[in-house]
Amino acid sequence: MPATEHPLQALAAFLPENSFEQVAQLLHHYKVHLTITKKRKSVLGDYRHAGGDSNHRISINGNLNKYEFLITLLHELAHLLTFEKFRNRVEAHGKEWKQEYSRLLIQFVAHKIFPPDIERALQSSIRNPAATASGETELLLALRAYNAAPRIGFLTVDELQEGEYFETENGRVFKKMNRRRKRIACIEIASGLTYSFSAITEVKRWTQQQPRQQ
Repeated sequence: MPATEHPLQALAAFLPENSFEQVAQLLHHYKVHLTITKKRKSVLGDYRHAGGDSNHRISINGNLNKYEFLITLLHELAHLLTFEKFRNRVEAHGKEWKQEYSRLLIQFVAHKIFPPDIERALQSSIRNPAATASGETELLLALRAYNAAPRIGFLTVDELQEGEYFETENGRVFKKMNRRRKRIACIEIASGLTYSFSAITEVKRWTQQQPRQQ
């Protein structure tokens, strides 16, 4: 089965220590149906608002480490809180959502749930939350250190030197170029086209003969 409805007590296994009670209270109060899913490449979590006889629904990828799971859940809960106050009258990641997300982060950070490096990275999110995970480079790099099983042979685009070649999971070869704010420009060797990569994208260093750029 691709997804499973989890009783609240089972949720504790996915969360950092000392966070379950707070999370359970929020889920119970807003009558949230929480679903733990298999890995999805495009999203870490998803929120669907209540309508008719249905409850609010949140889904979170079950392969995330505990801190990333909690932060993703808070991101989606912020959407719920925004909907409760404003319905569909505001932008999905507008100032109203940012205020709700910041408030939730402050609440959980105050309980010293996160390690110091993640807590430091979260301060930027509290000041100005990003709409997507790729906009939180510092935070995602900190979270990556807590993954239970690092992928052998992979490293992030951020860890490569400018000018190095790398291969993506689907076999395409790129050359790392310059950073553009929070993204990194990379040239695909086969086409000569420039693509923008998140700094935390996992790739393999290209170790074969240097490819000829088009």
